[in-house]
Amino acid sequence: MREGRHGHIGHHEHRGHRDRGHEHDGRRHERTSSAQTFRRGRAIAFLERLQTKRSTLLHQLNQPEYDAIKLVISGELKATDAIIQEFIQSFELREAAPESDNNRIGEDEKNDSN
Repeated sequence: MREGRHGHIGHHEHRGHRDRGHEHDGRRHERTSSAQTFRRGRAIAFLERLQTKRSTLLHQLNQPEYDAIKLVISGELKATDAIIQEFIQSFELREAAPESDNNRIGEDEKNDSN
């Protein structure tokens, strides 16, 4: 191997470099864990925004002033429901989605067909 600027042959043989990786394993795990928690928090926040949009569409579906575009709203509601379910499954957020929301999705679809 080529001599480095510090006169060491190869960086793997320098004790400081080798030991430093082991010293930081605990901190690296903490950073990874906090990053996963941060990403999970962002995913849950996005899911909440999707559920708010779903609620808005459902509210609009029941308003007489939106009768002219009821089919469009119904389609958007069904698409939003599908996105929410796929998002929950993809990011394993089952516990972040309240049971009442999961049950309500099925009930809303039944009500839409009436």
